[in-house]
Amino acid sequence: MAKSFNQAIVMGNLTRDPELRTTPSGQSVASFAVATNRSWVDGSGERKEAAEYHEIVAWGKLGELANQYLSKGRKVMVVGRLQTQSWEKDGVKRQRTEIIASDINFLDRPGEGSGSGDYTPASAPADTPESEAAPKKAADKKAATKDVVIEDLKDDEPVNLDEIPF
Repeated sequence: MAKSFNQAIVMGNLTRDPELRTTPSGQSVASFAVATNRSWVDGSGERKEAAEYHEIVAWGKLGELANQYLSKGRKVMVVGRLQTQSWEKDGVKRQRTEIIASDINFLDRPGEGSGSGDYTPASAPADTPESEAAPKKAADKKAATKDVVIEDLKDDEPVNLDEIPF
């Protein structure tokens, strides 16, 4: 069977605070949205702009850390895979495509909101003991001074570029 590749990378601003839930089995899951903007010049020379909204889901410790550190307006880069869910409600078929996050990079400091992100954030491994993590309450999110990069909690194998089908 041929290998395939499913990876999405988005960089933008959170449109809402993360919402942390717990599944019946006890697994943590955070969801939030990231807005990305693009601009172009149309055929008549007029400058156009558009926003795209991406639903993000972060599981386990990654979701817990996203909930601790992120808030509406923060600039982030999310790396993950696309996943589409389909269901039927009131006889109408619906679907939703989400990015299941594997990495989240914070590109601004707490309280900067939609800052430029022109600095390199410090790294905080996802397995940092909770006693060393930033405060959990929303009010404390703005007071946190640590900049972090959250990385996938799994050890992934390196990608062999010869195996990518394009």
